[in-house]
Amino acid sequence: MKILGIGNAIVDVICKVDDNFIHKNNLTKSTMKLFFDENEFKNLLKNLKIEKTVSGGSVANSIVGLSQLGDKVGFIGKVSDDEFGSKYEEGLKKENVEYFYSKKKEELPTGTCLILITPDSERTMCTFLGTAGKINENDVSSDEIKKSEIIFLEGYLWDEGEPKKAFDKAINSANKVAMSLSDLFCVDRHKPHFLNLVKNKLDITFANEQEVTSLIEAKNFDDIINFSKQLKKLVIVTRGEKGAVAINGDEVVENDIQKNLKIIDLTGAGDLFAAGFLHGYINKLSTKQCLEKGTEMSSKIIQRIGARL
Repeated sequence: MKILGIGNAIVDVICKVDDNFIHKNNLTKSTMKLFFDENEFKNLLKNLKIEKTVSGGSVANSIVGLSQLGDKVGFIGKVSDDEFGSKYEEGLKKENVEYFYSKKKEELPTGTCLILITPDSERTMCTFLGTAGKINENDVSSDEIKKSEIIFLEGYLWDEGEPKKAFDKAINSANKVAMSLSDLFCVDRHKPHFLNLVKNKLDITFANEQEVTSLIEAKNFDDIINFSKQLKKLVIVTRGEKGAVAINGDEVVENDIQKNLKIIDLTGAGDLFAAGFLHGYINKLSTKQCLEKGTEMSSKIIQRIGARL
């Protein structure tokens, strides 16, 4: 196994709606809202026509991207034995991803993200984490982790209690650990823990400029470069229109974005960038080539709807 992803197993449920639906349900267009009440979430879903369902979640998107590039990959993520749980498993298997999780009836249903697309192509997301966020150390197979060259974790999944234990078990069993910081919200919420992970536990860190600026309270980009150099580990920072930078000890490599793209939807840009970079990395390409592959993958995904090529 080249890469084993561990992340939130969330079924993306894609529906088309009009602007009135967004207003009527007190949603803010183009944002993501977390739902904690299962019934409230179900009520929202029951009036909608489902266009399609996709086995999603940030690291799962990256892992599918790696599979599409021809790499042997697997995924661990917690689902329940329900309709969406079965769809999740089927969806990954269809993409040639080995799914290392035996689903059973859980108290909470399978995690779901309702993606509402309005006529202007904007996406408004409503997420019910369900059982995905309840991952624990028993859900993580040390044997499969040891057989993988790299494990890839997501910041979205890290939380105090059981998820932290699952993380620790995975990291302690791994040959190499890569992680995406995922989101500014995650970084701000778990700053001391994430800083400890980046400094002491991770071999490869993916972050955007905002996330890493907040993590180390940087004044400017030079602070980020200097911090990363001192780590003597691989840090990849995406910078939006300024491209991406990889820092590995004293080596600093930059790469520009692709120009003149017809951008339709930014969902999955970071996930597919990570897939492209990791594909280069495990196939022994140069750091520059890894950045180029990441940029190529993210450029493709933002010119279509959804996080699947």
